[in-house]
Amino acid sequence: MNRILKIMSELDNIEYGFKDENGNNLINSERWDNDFSKFYYLLSPEELLSSKCGVCWDQVELERKLFNDTNIECDTYFIYIDDKENLLSHTFLTFQLDDKYYWFEHSWYDMRGIHEYNDIKELLNDVKIKFIDSRKDEIASSLNYDIYIYKYKKPKYHINYDEFYNYIKTQEIVNT
Repeated sequence: MNRILKIMSELDNIEYGFKDENGNNLINSERWDNDFSKFYYLLSPEELLSSKCGVCWDQVELERKLFNDTNIECDTYFIYIDDKENLLSHTFLTFQLDDKYYWFEHSWYDMRGIHEYNDIKELLNDVKIKFIDSRKDEIASSLNYDIYIYKYKKPKYHINYDEFYNYIKTQEIVNT
């Protein structure tokens, strides 16, 4: 577990967001709210380490690299809510150690940490419940929404927002 705690501490200098061409984090800007899908592309782990700023999609790829570099097997998941107006999403990493399953979370600040579960179904259900709860204000107007979880393999870097979603939809859908 010490290697995993070291990975978490390595991520502590990464902030959530995405930097523009001038190095400014766009997280609290009108451009973020209106144009994220137009300017975003998936950063490589090296680019994220250089910029020190990335969304969960970017941070999970760095986490995947750090886990692989220390020979710790991991899986990555993509969860999203489709309420016919928005596609609210999050990516996260899991690993298994000594018959326990762990949700490794850095980018979702309120859930940051290493969470332990007895099995993967319990883990995925907990993430799902917490994700829906964290987005309840955004989906409150919609009584009709779908939620999906995909287990996905490493995508190509530099793909844009739409390409990332399209890639995810080719991966293994997980029923919870």
